[in-house]
Amino acid sequence: MADKTKTPDQQWANQTIPGSSLMDAQTIEVPETLLKKRKISQASKDAQAKRREETQKKRQDRKDIVLKRAEKYVQEYRQREKDLVETKRAARRAGDLYVPGQAKLYFIIRIKGVNHIPPKPRKILQLFRLLQINNGVFMRVTKATAMMLKYIEPYIAYGEPNLKTVRELIYKRGFGKIDKQRIPLSDNHVVESKLGKLDILSIEDLIHEIYTVGPNFKQANNFLWPFKLNNPTGGWRTRKFKHYVEGGDFGNREDKINALVRSMV
Repeated sequence: MADKTKTPDQQWANQTIPGSSLMDAQTIEVPETLLKKRKISQASKDAQAKRREETQKKRQDRKDIVLKRAEKYVQEYRQREKDLVETKRAARRAGDLYVPGQAKLYFIIRIKGVNHIPPKPRKILQLFRLLQINNGVFMRVTKATAMMLKYIEPYIAYGEPNLKTVRELIYKRGFGKIDKQRIPLSDNHVVESKLGKLDILSIEDLIHEIYTVGPNFKQANNFLWPFKLNNPTGGWRTRKFKHYVEGGDFGNREDKINALVRSMV
């Protein structure tokens, strides 16, 4: 008796014709090449799924590491500020005058063009990567760099940047040098792709390395493209090419460089 649940085509397919060599659907074997193709395709899908899971897990682990480091840096910065305040208060109570130590980090801005610059200062400006007017770079303060600053002082304004200035420069005007190209610091992957081997995984790691003048400062600073700044709000002073203490703009401004940078970002 025919099965009413099956269509006529299905019933015919499951029947064999007496005296013929035709086989029913259950006895037909799948070609071996097709089985191999299915097996390879399934293995590829499984491998892709596994790699996807591993990538997501690495990203999440890296994200957790970056967040923990950011919290650690915030605590470190706050503790540094507290220690500075306590030191000043202790000096005041003792009747002494607090004198801060030698600066470890300078931010240098070129304020003069290419005309009428002698060869030696021109070469030093090239070494500092200050190739255009209103270019700015970070620099570690050493005996050698301090001597070179004396040669180029009439053509630059420099001083000691604070944390806020470093952060604003990197977040607002920061570009990285990757394969000799100027790439914006749009996310942490840009920093990690170039400085990950130095354990600098995020923009906050880069800011911390620059601000604290860490052991990898040279590589981190070379990774940063020279900052291209605007003219300061309201323009330069009337006597631009006199020293800052004489009413001009060039020379060492110490902590007053922060106000200048914010007017140029």
